Amino acid sequence: MNLNHLTTESSSFYQDLENMSVLQLLTSINQEDQTVPLAVAKAIPQIETLVKGVVAQMKKGGRLFYIGAGTSGRLGIVDASECPPTFGVPHDWVIGLIAGGDGAIRKAVEFAEDSREQAWLDLQAYQINSNDVVIGIAASGRTPYVVGGVMACRQQGILTGCITCNPQSELAQAVELPVEVVVGPEFVTGSTRMKAGTAQKLVLNMISTAAMIQLGRVKGNKMVDMQLSNHKLIARGEQMLVQELNISIEEARSLLQTFGSVRAVLQNKQT
Repeated sequence: MNLNHLTTESSSFYQDLENMSVLQLLTSINQEDQTVPLAVAKAIPQIETLVKGVVAQMKKGGRLFYIGAGTSGRLGIVDASECPPTFGVPHDWVIGLIAGGDGAIRKAVEFAEDSREQAWLDLQAYQINSNDVVIGIAASGRTPYVVGGVMACRQQGILTGCITCNPQSELAQAVELPVEVVVGPEFVTGSTRMKAGTAQKLVLNMISTAAMIQLGRVKGNKMVDMQLSNHKLIARGEQMLVQELNISIEEARSLLQTFGSVRAVLQNKQT
């Protein structure tokens, strides 16, 4: 397998890392990390198009799926798992799948990413349909699990997008709505959990947050639908009500206990 043509596999700008001091290592990694948001900014037009596609499908009742392997798969799962507590949406609105199954979240599953058929089989377990959206995540843009998955989806009339960190990749060519964030060589050559992973995380933040705002899951700048699942979140909800309704913390606490969510309180008070 020849990886020499991949930007993400190109040699680091830094040499003899083992001879660097801790300060030199940290400073150099930080310098490289600062280039990532600039690369993401260049891809905003592509991200905008993808988000609009996601919102349009979800307004039809569709779901958002992320598929990936290794770090990319884990990042998709993290983003998906944070949508219910943050935006109060059902757990099946945003779904992250990783090559090798849930066990691969913690421990790499050998050769799991090499099957071009497995992602489609994994998606079928969720009765995927033409209202849904599938975003393939792969820094290299060539991961068989991801490429095969989006190709199968597209053949079935399912909208597809991707997040990759190499230009003109097989993955980008396989989907309708590609996002290409070219971050260049990694500090440790080929370690795409670093800059590429950071870029993917930033893009995923943008996609899910922008989509949920467009779908009405935020009011003003507040997470009014967040799940009140611990003391910190309950306190945050109380503070939102204090600010929004100009009431005491005691009244806010009582209202939140009565209605169960910030949005429900606001709707009741404003009707």
